[in-house]
Amino acid sequence: MDVHPLIRHAPDPDHPGWWSWDLKEAGDRFNAVIGKLLVRPDGPGRAVCRMFPEPRHANLGDMVHGGAILTFVDMAFFAGGRIAGAEVIRAVTLDCHVRFLGRGRIGVPLDAEVELLRETGSLVFLQGRVVQEEEVVAAFSGSLRKHSRPK
Repeated sequence: MDVHPLIRHAPDPDHPGWWSWDLKEAGDRFNAVIGKLLVRPDGPGRAVCRMFPEPRHANLGDMVHGGAILTFVDMAFFAGGRIAGAEVIRAVTLDCHVRFLGRGRIGVPLDAEVELLRETGSLVFLQGRVVQEEEVVAAFSGSLRKHSRPK
């Protein structure tokens, strides 16, 4: 699956069943701030994205910073949405609603469970949860606007 010209998407040898979602070339793009990102399908219209919170993702209370979770959710809209079946190569986030429900711990993987609700010719609607082990850390919903095809 060609997910995006700048993304390397391949089986991850360290995490069986998961696929990488990394920049092909390390650089100064904001996407790199999240660190290693993995994805896997989770049934029709569903996908799971995983990040690995590091000390650089911590707030002053040594928990995962809300901004890091928001960034993860935004990236999960694209990575998880694509793996869930959305025909999204290039798009922008129109809206993102996140409700924080718990604390994320550093050093424990965070998963974004993404569900594709609906897709039209120009819009994608998604929802999901951020979970860590069995605890729900956040619930989210949002929409993407696909870029128009070049004429």
